[in-house]
Amino acid sequence: MANVSLILLDDVEHLGLAGDEVRVAPGYARNYLIPNKLAAKATPGTLRLIESRKAAIAARRAADLANAKALAEKLATVEISIAMQATEDDQLFGSVTPRMVAEELNAQGFAIEHSRILIDPPIKMLGSFEAQVKLHSEVSAAVKIWVVRG
Repeated sequence: MANVSLILLDDVEHLGLAGDEVRVAPGYARNYLIPNKLAAKATPGTLRLIESRKAAIAARRAADLANAKALAEKLATVEISIAMQATEDDQLFGSVTPRMVAEELNAQGFAIEHSRILIDPPIKMLGSFEAQVKLHSEVSAAVKIWVVRG
């Protein structure tokens, strides 16, 4: 099957930025990008619409980047504590997941999705660790995690 040519109306991670012309599989376009209003078919009218919105798109991108940088500065000072069951030699029964970290951050007033949190390597012991939170394509922040016996 031939790829479909689309104009992105919003930034799509791993695909492109708003205003870019991309070629994607028809199913991806039909089932995800177009229904979620992330892209539109590449027509002369769509191209004119994007050209008229370039200034607004650039301003929104700059505002998003500034908000992400401000949030990264706040997150740099945050420490969270997660209580877990552990053996006598400090091995956890299970591991600390990004969803657990997101719940703790939400409890402290930070609305962060668990899909934006990267814990590498997996936390399977008691102690102090760091997780990376991807806030923007250019900005990520480290969050300190204390895993304590629960």
